[in-house]
Amino acid sequence: MSNDGVNTGRRRFLTAATTVVGAVGVVGAAVPFVGSWNPSAKAKAAGAPVKADISKLEPGQLLVVEWRGKPVYILRRTPEALDAIRKMADSVKDPNSEEAVQPSYISGEFRAIRDEYLVVLGLCTHLGCAPKYHPEVGAHGQNWLGGFFCPCHGSMFDLAGRVFKNVPAPTNLEIPPYKYESDTVLVIGEDQEAA
Repeated sequence: MSNDGVNTGRRRFLTAATTVVGAVGVVGAAVPFVGSWNPSAKAKAAGAPVKADISKLEPGQLLVVEWRGKPVYILRRTPEALDAIRKMADSVKDPNSEEAVQPSYISGEFRAIRDEYLVVLGLCTHLGCAPKYHPEVGAHGQNWLGGFFCPCHGSMFDLAGRVFKNVPAPTNLEIPPYKYESDTVLVIGEDQEAA
């Protein structure tokens, strides 16, 4: 048998055309598939920064806002509360927040950009329960100078969100990224720019 009757040009054209149509089909199927990996508008909004107006927050008052589906506690601390934090260094596990989850621009015993305002995730680092704000001195024993108490398993945190020794929670309350947009507006979910 001879190959004289085979048109090699036509065979090459059909092979190339089939390859091109197949490649277009693969791309056509891949584009929507890859596009489905992008977060929805609802998911993007849930992760977006949140603004909190702190203009009406009185000393000693707690404001709770939601960011990424989690409660964020904003506490305006009194001078007495700041003094209590200084006295708690021996009662807390990590007084200098060396093991805490917090932005790099947060440091010191008060764990805040401005000492007067504490901003923490309102989730216990033990099992994710929501600790309750108890500012009353002595409410949970003689070492209690105010702070956050988790009623589920007894974890306690001081007014800087630092965890007490000998409680189930392993670390201090987490501090989310945040910045001040003005003297009265906090933006939670955006980092403070370096000064």
